[in-house]
Amino acid sequence: MARPRRIVLLRHGESEGNVDDSVYERVPDHALALSPRGRSQAIMAGERLRELFGGERISAYVSPYRRTLQTYRLLGLDPTLVRAREEPRLREQDWGNWQDRADVRRQKAARDAYGHFFYRFAQGESGADVYDRVGAFLESLWRSFEAPDHPPNVLLVTHGLTMRLFCMRWMHWSVAEFESLSNPDNAETRALLLGVDGRYHLDRPFERWCQPESYEML
Repeated sequence: MARPRRIVLLRHGESEGNVDDSVYERVPDHALALSPRGRSQAIMAGERLRELFGGERISAYVSPYRRTLQTYRLLGLDPTLVRAREEPRLREQDWGNWQDRADVRRQKAARDAYGHFFYRFAQGESGADVYDRVGAFLESLWRSFEAPDHPPNVLLVTHGLTMRLFCMRWMHWSVAEFESLSNPDNAETRALLLGVDGRYHLDRPFERWCQPESYEML
């Protein structure tokens, strides 16, 4: 099995929705574009990633949302070194109908009280739903490592919540641990690095906004 030396997760650059959430009344979430600042963030992220990867080959998976596809293109990676494909299982959490802003605010308040992992948006997904599809993607990713010529680098261009849930699934975090962590900033990365012990570890932790409070174990 040719496991990669590093698996880099990148959140998309700042989007129109990050700047003004009223845009959701007019534009579907998947169609939101990067803001001018988001484009600059993606270009700068590309500079960092090109330095990190050097001349090594990369297997890239990109969420099919406009802002993630734009982010990937602006990275400026050498196309002769990258095997890239869209991966719908890395998409953003489905929030349901965003056209009613008052209802969305009520649901966000309910989610904050109920918990981001278990609360399901009306006509949308819960964090647990995203966790399940990320788990399905992970199974496919592991199977890809069986190829003897698998690239030494994997790049996932995705969304903040999806990044946290990917790491939760990979690192076997509890729900309480997941709930205590914040999303990375736009165009920020986290990397799973293969150690000499044959295990992957995060290059740096996610910001913690509270101490996890777990239910007692059986």
